[in-house]
Order: sequence, then C-alpha cells, then structure tokens
Amino acid sequence: METTHLGKPTPMPASPEAARLDYVPNPRPGKRYLVRFTVPEFTSLCPVTAQPDFAHLVIDYVPDETIVESKSLKLFLASFRNHAAFHEDCTVGIAERLVAEMKPHWLRIGGYWYPRGGIPIDVFWQTAAPPADVWIPAQDVPGYRGRG
Repeated sequence: METTHLGKPTPMPASPEAARLDYVPNPRPGKRYLVRFTVPEFTSLCPVTAQPDFAHLVIDYVPDETIVESKSLKLFLASFRNHAAFHEDCTVGIAERLVAEMKPHWLRIGGYWYPRGGIPIDVFWQTAAPPADVWIPAQDVPGYRGRG
C-alpha cells in the first residue's frame, strides 16, 4: 500500500484540484458498514467578496473496495481555505470527487453553512437512497437558530 501523505511531512495543497486523495483497501471487504467524517471547521472563500465562509460538514459513506485515507482527506478539505466557490459547489464537489475516485456503495454529504448576509445555506447530496441493510444515524447538526 503506497500513500502520498501518511507518515510523511506534507504541505497543504494549493487548491482542491491539486490535492491528491489517497485510498487504501477496505479492511473489512464484503462487510456493509458506515464511515462518518465530521468536519466542524470547514472554510472556503466567497467567489464574489473573497470573504471567508464557514461550514460544518458531515460525510457518510458505505465503502466498497477502498476507504479514503483520513490525512489525505484532511489536506484536501483544508485546500478549500483559499478556494473561491459557492456553498453548493463546494459541498457537492467534495462528494462528487470522493464518489468518482473511491466508488463507494453509497455516499451522502451534509453541508451546514454558517450565515453570511443573514441567511444560512445548508446543502445536502447523496448518491442514491440509503442502503436498507446499514444503520445510518441522523447527522444531528441542528439548523441555525441565531441568538434565541
């Protein structure tokens, strides 16, 4: 198993396109289970104002032959700090890249974006209906309620 980042000093990628995601063999091939990554401090830039946007991401997937290596995922997500894109593009684009490269049985992402201009924007995407034979817990990220 050859990885790009694991156990090595790795600089932050300059952009999501430049980031390399590593995948390793599923340690439980043939078993159906859920993997969840919670990213409470995701940041990107507004493509119009260049102001920072903040989100709480939850990525759930049911692996097939491979799983995403967590350090490479962390670097990929951090590469959005200087990336200008709308909330919808960031959220769905992250999921589409994982699906295209990892080819999981199923994947969903919840992007819970903090308000800018007084409006929170939450973005949700999944590959298909959730699999019936896997326990998929709720993401449990409360909707934005402001100060009271």
